[in-house]
Amino acid sequence: MDKTRSKIKKLGELLKGKSSMVILMQDNPDPDAIGSAMALRKFANSVADVACSITCGGTVGRAENRALVRYLDVRLRPFGEIDFERFDLAAMVDTQPGTGNNSLPAGRIADIVIDHHPVMRATRSAAFTDIRTGYGATATIMWEYFMRVGITPDTQLATALLYAIRSDTQDFGREASRHDIDAVVHLFPIANNRILGQIRRGSVDRPYFQMLATALQNARVYGDCIIAGLGEMTNPDMAGEVADLLIREEGTKCTVCFGSSGKKMLLSIRTSEPDGRADKVIKQIVSARGTAGGHRMFAGGQIALVEGSESERLMIEGAIIRRCISVLGLDKSSEKKLVDT
Repeated sequence: MDKTRSKIKKLGELLKGKSSMVILMQDNPDPDAIGSAMALRKFANSVADVACSITCGGTVGRAENRALVRYLDVRLRPFGEIDFERFDLAAMVDTQPGTGNNSLPAGRIADIVIDHHPVMRATRSAAFTDIRTGYGATATIMWEYFMRVGITPDTQLATALLYAIRSDTQDFGREASRHDIDAVVHLFPIANNRILGQIRRGSVDRPYFQMLATALQNARVYGDCIIAGLGEMTNPDMAGEVADLLIREEGTKCTVCFGSSGKKMLLSIRTSEPDGRADKVIKQIVSARGTAGGHRMFAGGQIALVEGSESERLMIEGAIIRRCISVLGLDKSSEKKLVDT
């Protein structure tokens, strides 16, 4: 905990005398980003009376994440309303400058970066950084801040943090550490378990099932790997959600799913192998076309579309499939449909 103590001291000094801070998450934030942003806002309010606004450059897409925002009354400011120059500080949680999955304005240096992903070169320019790749969730880092300074989160915040840690570690089945387990043990008695259940059962709209059907129809099996294209996605989180679903197929060790949202092609990779290095594989698949990052067992990437036309989308999709086959060493001749249609 010595590291936590020194980090808190440095962060407190940076916050001292400031009146406002914007907290930026990924464009399409997950529960870890949302919970961590809420926690950083609480920390800044408590130790330095700094007013905070939480924002993201995209939308909250996944049903469970929308339910989290709704049930816990998370106040997110529309990105279009944010003038970064009017804030004394700019913070980033669960993401970093240069990752390609956030909308930090060009030329703006983040003052604070708190994350559990591998450090990016641009992050080193921040006045304060706390990057802990050995943690399963950024929310765990924020919980340790609370413990050190004696902040007890209210029920809403405790519920958000608990769900964040359980979600990012898939209930400790994916890259969890003892720090994450300790945090959950302390948060569980404070959280609202009824609301946790409602979040997990977040409702979905009818287009969700059409996207799922498209993914299953397009899914191709190459030995122990499944590759699936979703086409155009109304929900930018759908590629990750389908990748999570397909990795459950018996005998499958790796899934790669991709689809377009706006002027981006979004990719997600999952592996059941603890040493699968999904983070490195996704970077090789995306190559110089875009940006990517993540963890050993799950990662994501994005490729910008110049025109956003169907022909460009189809061209990029074909290139992704070819890269997957090459990088993963798959046998093209073994290709099979996942489901009969």
